[in-house]
Amino acid sequence: MKTNDALKLDNQLCFPLYAASREIIKLYHVPLSRLGLTYTQYITMMVLWEEKHINVKELGKRLFLDSGTLTPLLKSLENQGYITRTRSSEDERVLVVELTAQGKKLKSKASNIPYEVGACVNLSPEEAGELYRLLYLLLNNISDT
Repeated sequence: MKTNDALKLDNQLCFPLYAASREIIKLYHVPLSRLGLTYTQYITMMVLWEEKHINVKELGKRLFLDSGTLTPLLKSLENQGYITRTRSSEDERVLVVELTAQGKKLKSKASNIPYEVGACVNLSPEEAGELYRLLYLLLNNISDT
């Protein structure tokens, strides 16, 4: 690639990733607004629906989020009654996040969201699987550096 071409927007891997991410997150807006959740709150709840309880540090690793982003997000989810935050009995420095009964009930209300958004993406299952594989390959390669 010529030096001049290196700065062309169409030659950047980062741009289609950025633009696609923004467009996909926009697709979540309407279904998530029915639940009163932001996209970041939604992915946090997804981890908690899997794990039931998790410490904040591990949650941040799973979501690729720092504590400055997680703290207000978790506070908001706690104010909505979906989670509790408590100090670990083994180590007071560790903050544990746990689903409440209300947070567990929210899962059934959210169960159709992946299908609703997926229907808008227009990728075959094979294409979606390949994209998923490549994106996680990229994420893992970046995380390893």
